[in-house]
Amino acid sequence: MKKFALIGVGGYVAPRHLKAIKDTGNLLVAALDKSDSVGILDTYFPDADFFTEFERFDRHLEMLRRHPGSGVDYVSICSPNYLHDAHVRFALRIGADAICEKPLVLNPWNVVALEEAEKETGKSINTILQLRLHPAIVLLKERIEKSPAGKIFNVDLTYIAARGHWYTVSWKGDTSKSGGIATNIGIHFFDMLSWIFGGVKKNIVHIYEPKKAAGFLELERARVRWFLSLDSKDLPFDPEHKKRMTYRSVTVDGEEIEFSDGFGDLHTESYRQILAGKGFRPPDVLNSVIIASDIRNARPVGLEGDYHPMLKKVL
Repeated sequence: MKKFALIGVGGYVAPRHLKAIKDTGNLLVAALDKSDSVGILDTYFPDADFFTEFERFDRHLEMLRRHPGSGVDYVSICSPNYLHDAHVRFALRIGADAICEKPLVLNPWNVVALEEAEKETGKSINTILQLRLHPAIVLLKERIEKSPAGKIFNVDLTYIAARGHWYTVSWKGDTSKSGGIATNIGIHFFDMLSWIFGGVKKNIVHIYEPKKAAGFLELERARVRWFLSLDSKDLPFDPEHKKRMTYRSVTVDGEEIEFSDGFGDLHTESYRQILAGKGFRPPDVLNSVIIASDIRNARPVGLEGDYHPMLKKVL
């Protein structure tokens, strides 16, 4: 049984990490969040020590570290995006390995800095790239690898994750803290695409707004038109009638890749892989971090060239 600490236990994604820790037979001993609305702990680890101040959390884990056999083995990080690299370094400093929610960092140069921190401490940094573990995505990668050399695929990515007015008020609406829409909801898909179809040859942004973005990626083996939105008006169905607020679609040469199901246990499977020494490390995230960073800093060109068909409907 490994001992865990968790930063950001009051956040949206934290329950998936709590479940993964429990389902893999391990123990959460301490958790941190500035909010004390963390009753979710009672479902998984009611005996975990809880802190609302980082300094007290730090002191507690340092005290455990100094007692042989009591220190934590892993720190799981579910804090706001802009704090990830600092909290990862904290984990390494107290002698723990890190498991960090996406995105690992906001900027490419931060990846290099974390690799150096790994070398200095001898500890490992792991990140959650759960789409790489999705059975349908794994099958797609195998199919692309078996296709004729030199074949270029046409891919359309559409991801609409409707969010309310709270989103722009929270840290997620602050680009300096979240990295903007391409990082906050798009980075898993950009990782998936570059993992399957290879590195970036061209990155064009057609529109970039706080709640909507679209562009074109030329990868080694694919031409990708992508569209991301947080606006419920962009959903291809009535969200009140369907009681769904998310739409995912990936087509390859016009064929829909069905991967709507199978997300429920991907964090648990990610933890199993990490505990077996097969986690995704800083070099694995570099391509997607570069893509999202370049999108965030690009000058949108408008409706020029090969753009996503959704743009005709939303603009």
